[in-house]
Amino acid sequence: MTQRVSCELTYSHRAQASAKRAPKCAIMSQDELSIDVKREDGGEVLIFKLRGSLDLATSPTVRAALMDATEKGKRDLIVDLTQLEFLDSTGLGALIGAHRRASEHGGSLRLIVADGPIARLLNITGLIRVFAVYHSVEDARKNRSRVAATI
Repeated sequence: MTQRVSCELTYSHRAQASAKRAPKCAIMSQDELSIDVKREDGGEVLIFKLRGSLDLATSPTVRAALMDATEKGKRDLIVDLTQLEFLDSTGLGALIGAHRRASEHGGSLRLIVADGPIARLLNITGLIRVFAVYHSVEDARKNRSRVAATI
């Protein structure tokens, strides 16, 4: 059974120090991020679907959401990056921190990526060997068909 929790908010880069929340827009500029959170497997697995940009402006929000989930006892986190348009070093740092925290609590962080720039970035940085990376949520949930490094 899937329980859906709506957390679709758009965070604007122009919000400066505090994240300004606005309703989800159909068209997002490069500096915005939408997060959709879904619970699966009786709430044991949380799936975060990110759309937009994970960068200096938006990474604190993602970092806080992932840390909050881990601290509330959610051990298995899946972060779907297939709709992400941009990912910078601060976004990677948020994902690395969440991976470390999940591991410290006996859990896991798995990433979903499509072929393209985000997959290439993970491959070039070597993070594809650090993270468990998959092409679909179903593969991540069943821990099968992990994406292998090509470099």
